[in-house]
Amino acid sequence: MVEWRPLRTAPVRPVPEPVATPFVWAAAFVGCFLLVAVLSAVHALSSSSIALGALCALAALLGLPARFRAAPGIAVVCWLFLNDYAVAPHGRLAWHGNADAVRLVLLLAAAFLGTLVARIGDAIGAHHRITPGQAPE
Repeated sequence: MVEWRPLRTAPVRPVPEPVATPFVWAAAFVGCFLLVAVLSAVHALSSSSIALGALCALAALLGLPARFRAAPGIAVVCWLFLNDYAVAPHGRLAWHGNADAVRLVLLLAAAFLGTLVARIGDAIGAHHRITPGQAPE
């Protein structure tokens, strides 16, 4: 008589599903608002490079649970807050030529980098879950 036994005792967990794009964009708006408020409270908005670095870190953090298609929206929302509150004249949205293009590219790269790191981590985790373990020697 043949007895069938599963080779794997635990079920295979799927790769985590990324968060919906509109939710990530809403989180970007709220996160940028709070970050700019904190930076303003500690008088760190006088230097646009500090604000740019903080918003790039936020964009990378927001990119972790997001899909790749959410990255441009994350970058644009972060750039709007940066341009409106950290770049002179304050409270006026304006295009400052190459400087704004560089800021926008940096924010976009940070958002894509966060998403890329998360997707690679998910792929490595999935690979380890479905690859049979080697017997110790």
